[in-house]
Amino acid sequence: MINRSIIIVLDSFGVGEALDANEYGDIGSNTLAGIYNNTNLNIPNMKKLGLYNIQGINLDEKEENPIGIYGKAEEKTKGKNSPVGHWEIAGYIKKEPFKTYYEGFPKELLDKISEKAGIKGFICNKKGSGTDFLKQYGEESIRTRRPIIYTSADSVLQIAVHEDIMPVQKLYELCQIARNIIDEDGYGIGTVIARPFIGTSNDNFKRTYNRKDFEAENFGKTMLDVFVENNKKVLAIGKINDLFVGRGISRAIHTNGNTDGIEKTIDEIKNSNEEMIFVNLVDFDMLYGHRNNIEGYAKALEEFDGKLPEIINNLRDNDILIITADHGNDPSTPSTDHNREYVPILIYGKQLKQNIDLGIRKTFSDISATILDLFDLPALENGTSFKNEII
Repeated sequence: MINRSIIIVLDSFGVGEALDANEYGDIGSNTLAGIYNNTNLNIPNMKKLGLYNIQGINLDEKEENPIGIYGKAEEKTKGKNSPVGHWEIAGYIKKEPFKTYYEGFPKELLDKISEKAGIKGFICNKKGSGTDFLKQYGEESIRTRRPIIYTSADSVLQIAVHEDIMPVQKLYELCQIARNIIDEDGYGIGTVIARPFIGTSNDNFKRTYNRKDFEAENFGKTMLDVFVENNKKVLAIGKINDLFVGRGISRAIHTNGNTDGIEKTIDEIKNSNEEMIFVNLVDFDMLYGHRNNIEGYAKALEEFDGKLPEIINNLRDNDILIITADHGNDPSTPSTDHNREYVPILIYGKQLKQNIDLGIRKTFSDISATILDLFDLPALENGTSFKNEII
């Protein structure tokens, strides 16, 4: 009997273009292959679980007798960002996509946010890379005391400001004001992101781990809701709490990047009494995918892989460990945006079968369907359980 699930999301670790990648301009994107083909990637423990045995991964690294259960899943939600990816993992599929603003946000929206927040307005208001915008507009933002506002290929409104110009808590309040206006006036933006930064000039500005995401709250029921409704507890590590706006979360732990997140995950696997530990490791996406840093991404994967034996060795007899992703972000492509890709599913548990190929799942929601089935909890409308294939 399984009585605890640990889900670790390697943010942006896709394993190949999805069937509808052409609709997103992502033909040829493959985060795993892009890293593998351009580095000496060495991840023996994920390989041992069956990563390279997943259908469609043709990298001559197959494991003869994997100790894990492996497969991949396609996304049904229209989109390729973290909120909808995590929501689909948890059993909710958003049918209508969020709106994007590639030409910048409407003046009336920015004026309304500025007036409500009591600030002098914004600068930039373009689509592009946040780190590039820090180099271009950081000094101007400090001089004028106006936040940088920008977007990307996703439905996001991002606000960056120096921590000495606007305290972090004040930035959070600004972002909450933006979130409220967006929702009240129907602008349809998925995420508002606070992007505080530090540094002294355009050459050395850098974003801090005081990032905070303000998600749209109008998403449907997830397995987290089902857990808490049935008196089971959910521990969120990393940005999981933000992605689900605290809903269905019993306890949340903030992290300062992957290393901190991995260590806190191991500590909680040892000591936590929650029935679910839901983890997001954000650096893969934030520091490496979005910055086309192939070597950095490879090293981050190797760091996680090096800690995987400690994670596995501390699992209890009735635990299930699931490693997956929420979208792709191939650092070997010219784009710095997310990619529409399949995500891996790697599973291990002392009571589970080994060397089982789950094939290609039709939705990320098969993960939540399986967890709810394992816990004998009410099913959601999305996803197909693979419980009988792994027990």
